[in-house]
Amino acid sequence: MAKTKRDQDREAKHKEIVAAARALFIDEGYEATSMSRLAATAGVAPNTIYWYFKDKDEVLVAVLDAEFSASVEGYVLLSASNPTDRMLWVASQLKRVSRLVSTVHSRLEKSATINAWHDQFHLLSEEMLRFELQQAGVAPDMIEARVKISVFTIEGLLAHPLPEPEKRAICAALLSVS
Repeated sequence: MAKTKRDQDREAKHKEIVAAARALFIDEGYEATSMSRLAATAGVAPNTIYWYFKDKDEVLVAVLDAEFSASVEGYVLLSASNPTDRMLWVASQLKRVSRLVSTVHSRLEKSATINAWHDQFHLLSEEMLRFELQQAGVAPDMIEARVKISVFTIEGLLAHPLPEPEKRAICAALLSVS
């Protein structure tokens, strides 16, 4: 069934709100962004946001979904590059949105919505890591441990910046077969 003009307008307005939220959450932070500031930036009345989203956490999830979708598209484009480059690219993408990452972790215990998104994010990203490790020839009995170590490593790289050669060596070691 074709979309009506009203459906198209609703979808466009939803995207505008998400784009405004993304910019504000990354530049100013989630906590510093009020719903009225978000509405003003998106060019809508404050109550309009609630026609599209239940609350601010639902807006954050929409931003996170948009970021994740864009990152997965970029990741797929890197499929011909080596696994170390792909892992470093993932870390750089997370670093780029580090304010969002921090917000998610700070809201886990406060928001069932954010907690559910976080769990789903880890399921998907860990599945991608499993695939990378299988493709790299890591022994099947070592994959689960390497997945967890990789997650901890990427989170560590976000919290503790290192020079590029050190990051590359760490990622290469995680993906090595030996």
